Amino acid sequence: MNIFLEDTHVRLGLYPFTATRHTADIRIGILTIREKWGFLSRFNLVPDPDLLFKDAGEYGSIAPAIFDANIIPTKNWLDGLLHPTGNSDDEKNDPDKFKVLNYPWQIFQYNDWAIRKDFEMITAGRQSKQISSTNQIIGGENIFLEEGAIVEYSIINASTGPVYIGKNAQVMEGCMIRGAFALCEGAVLKMGSKIYGATTIGPYCNAAGEIKNAVIFGFSNKAHDGYLGDSVIGEWCNLGAGTTNSNLKNTAGEVKVWSNQDNDYLPVGLKCGLLMGDYSRAAINTSFNTGTVVGVCCNIFGANFPPKFVSDFTWGQERYTFAKILQDVENWKVLKGMTLSDQEKEILENLYKQS
Repeated sequence: MNIFLEDTHVRLGLYPFTATRHTADIRIGILTIREKWGFLSRFNLVPDPDLLFKDAGEYGSIAPAIFDANIIPTKNWLDGLLHPTGNSDDEKNDPDKFKVLNYPWQIFQYNDWAIRKDFEMITAGRQSKQISSTNQIIGGENIFLEEGAIVEYSIINASTGPVYIGKNAQVMEGCMIRGAFALCEGAVLKMGSKIYGATTIGPYCNAAGEIKNAVIFGFSNKAHDGYLGDSVIGEWCNLGAGTTNSNLKNTAGEVKVWSNQDNDYLPVGLKCGLLMGDYSRAAINTSFNTGTVVGVCCNIFGANFPPKFVSDFTWGQERYTFAKILQDVENWKVLKGMTLSDQEKEILENLYKQS
């Protein structure tokens, strides 16, 4: 039976990350939400039609199981749905068994929990590649290296949370890592980086400097010194050397962040850094204020602090031309041996016309 992940009603609330992707393709923890469902299918956790969250009659006799795409599933949560006990309501609502993403800042807020759940699921019954003796290790039983991973002359403390190094990923010499941490397939952590949990560096990213409680989706670069904390960075982004964000107000007061869904600034807690949509870039030494939201395809530069909300397709203080957008995105794609697909062009063109 197929699983259908419905996201129509949640997309606006998760802007800017759902402007260019289905909600299920948000990365949190080690995997995207879609990839988590793929892993759960390996455990033969296939929902019964009686457990659908809405009427499946319109799909005929072979109905898919329909779930909200902003649910972050776990094996224990789905087990509870399929095999309810006398305390089934308590199990279904247990906050340790699943989370629901309603706003983009929840991606970094839930990331520690998500890394731990993904690590448990991905590594179950498997043997890690042996880590090199050149490293200084604490909590080695909580470190897992996939095939082709390279880690040399670094300090890793996995007593604070699991550390996952993906296939063909590399941790260069002199890095200092405290879990929970995930370095996904093909990603590179450059020399002397300082990583605090809970941080995820997505596939084929380059990362460096000081990073804390941040999620970088994939194919993006924060490849030089500078601070990134309590933040989420989309795909195909680039933070120039020295770029830094504030994640705590000087008053130690509550941070408010722009929400497209609410058309207002919402309180998110004491800490929030930078939320940057796909294909956006910042010039060297850019300083982002606490709780800044940058939309899709923005080029941030200038002498002053960027505003706390930068709308899609902003070039400095002007609007990007669409032809220039395509050329610049294509240039960044080529750097990683890829090209801009027709589907990506269509998504960007539709978004450009709507903005």
